[in-house]
Amino acid sequence: MDAPLSNLKVVELGTLIAGPYCARLLAEFGAEVIKVEAPGEGDPLRKWRKLHEGNSLWWYAQARNKKSVAVNLREAEGQAVVRALAAKADIVVENFRPGTLEKWGLGYDTLSRDNPGLVMVRISGFGQSGPYKDRPGFGAIGESMGGMRYITGYPDRAPVRVGISIGDSLAALFGVIGALVALQHRSQSGRGQYVDVALYEAVFAMMESMLPEYGLGGFVRERSGASLPGIVPSNTYPCGDGKYVVIGANADSIFKRMMRAIGRPDLAEDPSVATNDGRVTRTAELDAVIAEWTSRHDLDTVLKVLDKAEVPSGRIYSIADVVADLHYQARGMIEKHKLGDRDLLLPGVVPKLSRTPGGTRWVGPKLGEHTAEVLGELGYTEAQIAAMRARGVVA
Repeated sequence: MDAPLSNLKVVELGTLIAGPYCARLLAEFGAEVIKVEAPGEGDPLRKWRKLHEGNSLWWYAQARNKKSVAVNLREAEGQAVVRALAAKADIVVENFRPGTLEKWGLGYDTLSRDNPGLVMVRISGFGQSGPYKDRPGFGAIGESMGGMRYITGYPDRAPVRVGISIGDSLAALFGVIGALVALQHRSQSGRGQYVDVALYEAVFAMMESMLPEYGLGGFVRERSGASLPGIVPSNTYPCGDGKYVVIGANADSIFKRMMRAIGRPDLAEDPSVATNDGRVTRTAELDAVIAEWTSRHDLDTVLKVLDKAEVPSGRIYSIADVVADLHYQARGMIEKHKLGDRDLLLPGVVPKLSRTPGGTRWVGPKLGEHTAEVLGELGYTEAQIAAMRARGVVA
């Protein structure tokens, strides 16, 4: 069966994380994604973090299922190539600073004249409008302005980052959602539109109850370390072998089961902690009771007792734990591909569709690997492509 997005053609003009991750998600479900990269350089992500034979290992995941076309967007001929690609595309994904594509004659107004049904996903630090739109804005800035950094870490220390580029990834997810919504609208009206995703807004959208709590009562949520304030017990507790266990026993019935399992039936029957509002007033006491019990046992014993009592709990996984985990393997979340004579592990595709699952057709391509193929489909002759290569317009 055809992949669900196999009828879509996507042109990716983005670099690094947010735009390329958005296009990657579309490619995983069958969209033809043509990634436009700068000749000689390519996406800077090709050189980020751990390298293998000159390419980033991250690249092989981020660019999987994409075609690489090396085109110089600063040259008029290169801009003409992109306009030709966009004229036949369903979606263009870009994450330049607002105004950059317009400077090159590649803005939405220009591209949509030749393709009124075009959907353009525009991901930027602060959006396409507003007083901050011209500022440079990476994920770290979006995470800070969006409220995430302020509440991440411990109250007696400086705010910290989540260990991944979460702001970029959230923006990418909203980009995919926006693109699919816009395509649904196009199926009804025949008209495309652009999707404006700001990094800080993608983060801010995740901030749960922070805004209404502040607006109604002036409450400012602060950093709370590993605990979940106002929802008790939900925390990370030390075990006797130096490891940690995460426990979420905040539902009333689960709390009672846990107290019985750890030898505190008195708390299981105590009406003052029968519901969450009562437990919140005794947070420190309850956390101390649980920590005292976990500290007397190794992690495996703690998990065995809690699992038997049907209390949500788990170890904190390193990537080595992830790869070894039977559930990850059973769910197809650890893919194995060949990279020369080495095994390359890539994360499985999310979400799982019962009839038309996504997948990895190939790993990230070499720079310009598909230039001749894609330009040939646009009508360029071999001689024209060779001449453009000689002039440095394509590679």
